[in-house]
Amino acid sequence: MKRILTGIAILGLASFAANLSAQEQTATPQTQTSTAPQTAQPPVDAQSQQATQNFEGKISKSGDKLVLKDASTQAAYQLDDQDKAKQFEGQSVKVSGTMDSSTNTLHIVDITPSGSR
Repeated sequence: MKRILTGIAILGLASFAANLSAQEQTATPQTQTSTAPQTAQPPVDAQSQQATQNFEGKISKSGDKLVLKDASTQAAYQLDDQDKAKQFEGQSVKVSGTMDSSTNTLHIVDITPSGSR
């Protein structure tokens, strides 16, 4: 009987040690993962603090995406809100938003029809 109880106790301790070891291993990647978003967070905060700018141009298709083709520079900017842009496809518009220069994307605040062209 003592042997059975000793065996059960040893198995229980071994199981506990294995679970503890597994938790430590999964805690390390979680800590690294939770650190990464904090590192990635400042650019998002900096982006939200950027001043809203106005861009004028024409909404047109580029592949399967709608873009704003700037009237003065002929540069094409990707638009983050395709649904807002869709109703103005083919039209000259004024887009208010913030520019993410790393992805060449306009984060749309507002779109209004423009009187030009």
